[in-house]
Amino acid sequence: MPAMDIVAAIEPAARRVALDPTDPAFYQDPYAAYETIRREMPVFYWEQLGLWCLTGYETVNAVFRDKRFGREILHVASREEAGIAEPPEHVRDFHQIDDLTMLAREPPVHTRLRTLVNRAFVSRQIEKLRPRIEALANQLIDRFPAAGPVDLIEAYCTPIPVTVIAELLGVPVEEGPRLVDWSHRMVAMYTPGRTRAVEDSAVAATHEFVGFLKEYVAVRRREPKDDLISHLIAAEAAGDRLSEGELIAGCIQLLNAGHEATVHSIGNAVKAILESGRDPAWLLQSEKTVEATVEEALRFDPPLHFFDRYALTDVEVEGLKLRKGQKIGLLLGAANRDPARYEQAGLFDPARRFFPHISFGAGIHFCIGAPLARLEMQVALPALFKRLPGLHLAASPRYRNTWHFHGLEALPVEYGRSRA
Repeated sequence: MPAMDIVAAIEPAARRVALDPTDPAFYQDPYAAYETIRREMPVFYWEQLGLWCLTGYETVNAVFRDKRFGREILHVASREEAGIAEPPEHVRDFHQIDDLTMLAREPPVHTRLRTLVNRAFVSRQIEKLRPRIEALANQLIDRFPAAGPVDLIEAYCTPIPVTVIAELLGVPVEEGPRLVDWSHRMVAMYTPGRTRAVEDSAVAATHEFVGFLKEYVAVRRREPKDDLISHLIAAEAAGDRLSEGELIAGCIQLLNAGHEATVHSIGNAVKAILESGRDPAWLLQSEKTVEATVEEALRFDPPLHFFDRYALTDVEVEGLKLRKGQKIGLLLGAANRDPARYEQAGLFDPARRFFPHISFGAGIHFCIGAPLARLEMQVALPALFKRLPGLHLAASPRYRNTWHFHGLEALPVEYGRSRA
């Protein structure tokens, strides 16, 4: 479908766009709409979101790093000053947990929380997980039927990050299906046009998730092990000022973020490779080409398309004047396809000259799990294509109706050779 059929209305003079993010024509291919809008105005007001949004790489990258913008506003302004209403009573329990995570905080609280968790996510620590991820990937492939079909999202892309983050934190891997269910229901709170049913489900999932983790925190207080929950409890005991609420919220964030994005990073990458017509054997022939393929996949079809920031003071961006407390939308999916930064930006080309993408954000909120996500992709993709050299799509994959969490409903594949 032509992009102009997706974008309901563009008003260049007013820099306004009417575009329904729940329209299948849009969320199945948002890039066409991004480019149509960008040609008219790189900064625009998205009516359905009620936000000014940025599409250019340089501007999005700059705002991520600009200390005049932040993830929270109530540390520098009252709700009345910022024009932010109290959350409705029926979703208050969700926000009480969500607002405690490091992703939702600014310094000095963010600095304290991130410092405690960062010890487990530095690259040298994450690299130690490579043998475990390799073994897991091969175990999952061993379970595939002899020649397919198989849904890679369910059978491969989901269990790898869910298992790894569960083991890293120290929660039972067999609880994976419940963790995934709670995560899906909670992150649905961030989708445009959510309903009361979605909100009630997210709150119920929050209660269940908190109760589950409280039990395991209590167990780890009595019986500490070499896992992240135990290390965070030890930090709390040592006086590093981590409350139980922050501990629970942090674990929920890590479990959600530790698999929600990586599932779709792997799935979107497999789709991109198979649809590109390129030979996977060439793409994945060496450590260098594997890394290049992973980075290009993250740029080309990232799992997260949107983040927002508050203006912490009156500020001007690209000629747009924002008042203190006003939100602005950062379109990561559009920034990664900015033709001013990437030649033939709409082409999947791992051999292109490398320029860093914006898929993990930037600045102080740069994704703490980026080294883990990269490692999981660097292991999962070669294992899959080496074990299944005849791998091909069994049907055209479709994306979920969760535009800014950009991932596939399913990834049905077949393969013509044995799983040697």
